[in-house]
Amino acid sequence: MADKRDYYEVLGVAKGANEDEIKKAYRKLSKQYHPDINKEAGAEDKFKEVAEAYEILSDPQKRAAYDQYGHAGTNPNYGAGGGGFGGFSGGGFSGGSGGFGFEDIFDSFFGGGGSRQVDPTAPRQGQDLQYSLNLKFEEAIFGVEKEIKYNREDECHTCGGSGAKPGTSPVVCHKCHGAGTINVERQTPLGRVMSRQTCDVCRGTGKEIKDPCPTCHGTGHEKSSHTVKVNVPAGVEDGQQMRLTGQGEAGINKGPYGDLYVVFYVEKSDIFDRDGSEIYYDMPISFVQAALGDEVEVPTVHGKVKLKIPAGTQTGTTFRLRGKGAPKLRGGSFGDQQVKVNLLTPKSLTEAQRDALRTFAQAGGDQVNEQGEEGFFDKVFGKKKK
Repeated sequence: MADKRDYYEVLGVAKGANEDEIKKAYRKLSKQYHPDINKEAGAEDKFKEVAEAYEILSDPQKRAAYDQYGHAGTNPNYGAGGGGFGGFSGGGFSGGSGGFGFEDIFDSFFGGGGSRQVDPTAPRQGQDLQYSLNLKFEEAIFGVEKEIKYNREDECHTCGGSGAKPGTSPVVCHKCHGAGTINVERQTPLGRVMSRQTCDVCRGTGKEIKDPCPTCHGTGHEKSSHTVKVNVPAGVEDGQQMRLTGQGEAGINKGPYGDLYVVFYVEKSDIFDRDGSEIYYDMPISFVQAALGDEVEVPTVHGKVKLKIPAGTQTGTTFRLRGKGAPKLRGGSFGDQQVKVNLLTPKSLTEAQRDALRTFAQAGGDQVNEQGEEGFFDKVFGKKKK
């Protein structure tokens, strides 16, 4: 495991980071490296690395083991005859059914490595979920209501989440007497010591189900299709997300549902570019319009508007249409649309057009085809055929 990066380094958080900081870092990085979004080489491997780091650091028990033993502590076979800690193997320090691991010593004297013990019978919030929602360019600009459907763990409709067959109820576990944990006495190199572990009968719930529910088989949860309406706010941008409270998976021990994070992916427009609330549009104009000036119609997300092109406008000039951009998520006002005009050079000309341009050039003092030389307009439009 020496080639694995430190999990805190993977998520970019300090070792003392709290649960919210770890979750925030994971969401940011998982979105950045998600294979459906990032097509760069190695993105999928980074996504898996981020997911693995979050799986360990988001679980208090796994995190405590990792903090204490490093990557070795995350191996489910660690301390079970696979070499143990410090290279001991088969010498009583390897764990297993008759052995004793270093983690047991810490459990005995320090209560699980000094970490705060979690009440296994306490209600816990369900897992958060993520949903990718595709939007058209205009839908992101003006907002839209969408109905989405996804699968999640729901409370069992038959037993209401108790896990027991209707008409019956869970009873206090006969082995742990509702504590969720039991004390186990083991022989160690230091003598006989007592350690605490999760009850193998109730699996830490403190309750024993004599007659399991026929639908969920005692879990209290069932997979179901869930539908919810999403009010997409006007002005949302690609990659932004919205949290829908209580739309994730069912909680544990009657705990609250988790949250659903809806990530928006916005299609690109055929004619507009967007940066926040600013919208950009390239407007082709002719040489005559640029030289003499004109009033043209410009498409915007709000419909067509009139734009005056002053005489003598140069190619690349940008005009600003106030309030014709996208709405700002905070503030309620609209951004602007910036219109960049580009001189459109004709690919072919009639003889009358050529003569008019030569007359124009000569009036300005430009040399055109004198003494058989190639003039400026011949360079641009091609030589006149004789």
